[in-house]
Amino acid sequence: MYCSRRLSLIAFLAVLLSGVAGCQRVTTLVGAVVCQVPVGPVQRGPATRWTFRGLDARVRPRIRPGSYASETHGVHFPDPEHLGPHSYRLNWSEKNGIVYTCRGGHIDIAHVRKAADWTGFLAAYVLDRLQRGETRLRFRLWEPSVYTVELTLPANWGLLSTAQREQIARDVSRGLGQYLAYTAMTWHEILTWFGYRPKGYKTEFPSAFSWEDTYSNLLGTCIAAAALQDQERAFDEAVTAILQQQLEELGVQPAHTARNVSRALRGQWYSRKGFLTTISKRSFDVGLDDGCVTPCLVPMLPACEVAQGRLLPVPTLDFLAAYGFSARLEIEPRVWEAGKILDVAYPNRSGRMRKLDPTVHFPRIMSHLEQSAGG
Repeated sequence: MYCSRRLSLIAFLAVLLSGVAGCQRVTTLVGAVVCQVPVGPVQRGPATRWTFRGLDARVRPRIRPGSYASETHGVHFPDPEHLGPHSYRLNWSEKNGIVYTCRGGHIDIAHVRKAADWTGFLAAYVLDRLQRGETRLRFRLWEPSVYTVELTLPANWGLLSTAQREQIARDVSRGLGQYLAYTAMTWHEILTWFGYRPKGYKTEFPSAFSWEDTYSNLLGTCIAAAALQDQERAFDEAVTAILQQQLEELGVQPAHTARNVSRALRGQWYSRKGFLTTISKRSFDVGLDDGCVTPCLVPMLPACEVAQGRLLPVPTLDFLAAYGFSARLEIEPRVWEAGKILDVAYPNRSGRMRKLDPTVHFPRIMSHLEQSAGG
């Protein structure tokens, strides 16, 4: 047992290759140092707003509830050949639920779509702010935490033509969108582990870092980053095509196989008592050790007996240097559970702040979680 048609494929491979050259050992989730450089005057007020097709920085993604990868009441196992068109906005033809793939294990389609949409939104948001000449970005996602990004622009930014700045801004926004979305997804899992209740009355602790979560989230950000490079299709259309292509590449299985696989894991990876599902199989692999997330595969599955897991590289900020940019991200956890999390992040209370630097604090927190879970 181990945790291991056209432009779309090229774009997706480019996203994976730009993440890391292979999965080499890294020790941080974030890795950029802000260096202040003089910035020339930035021209403002261009005639056309910078945006990605089908996205608007003023429109946030809709909510999509995820699922346990368990064969229990309320969990849907959709036909992977008929998942419907992806929709950033509400569209009842979109199908979600749990599928099983030979190379990626269980995939929560709602998590994939959610991560893809937040990647698209954050990319559009960063692009909009870069057009305005802003370098300090503040935003929230679905929970109260406040994210602050401090950007340092290239020294010659103000000397570039509008067209040059826009092209660079698009590349930078795509990479930052993926990085910020993945970091936020990881932070959400951390919050739920510490007891955060997004609905107020119901804890999501049982699903925190369940075996399919992080891989599904990361896959969604990769799909979105590839979709943002598509020059011919709007975001939703591109995501629809790339999602289907990636599931095929991962060796997606029929719905009945996914259901049977999950049923066979009852009593091993999860249990059910009454209306309560308890997850015993967690995956704390967020890419801190080797720069990749390894899927949790179910061993000795006849349909997948020769398949090997496909590792996904986690996004980093290393790509910014090629454009003369640098960035720093801080998270302010405005939740009731902040005290418990800060105690772990600042074990000696020396220099304790109300903000977290994922570069420094995520490794400490993840180590604590693994120890707490008995890993």
